[in-house]
Amino acid sequence: MTTDTTTDRPSPDWSEVYDSPEFQRLRTRFRRFVFPMTALFLAWYALYVLLADYAHGFMSHKVGGNITVGLVFGLLQFLSTFVITGLYVRYADRRLDPEAERLRAELEGGQR
Repeated sequence: MTTDTTTDRPSPDWSEVYDSPEFQRLRTRFRRFVFPMTALFLAWYALYVLLADYAHGFMSHKVGGNITVGLVFGLLQFLSTFVITGLYVRYADRRLDPEAERLRAELEGGQR
């Protein structure tokens, strides 16, 4: 281990931290949320693009006034982004942040 010049305490061995079961568990929890949610959002976006390109009749169908299905789907893209962000924040607060804080406290030796 090297010494951190600002605190005169040993710096953690980052390769050891990376290989630790605690850090790997944290990464696994992160991936369990991010990868499926990313795939879901990309599929939803691809559906929107494909419908816009190949289903002109459906997307131009008026649902009220000058509001079309395509416009509603486009606005739902924005809404889904905010929903996913909110879900991630909630997931991180409950599942990721406590584990990350425990790992950080262990690495810093309780000095924070």
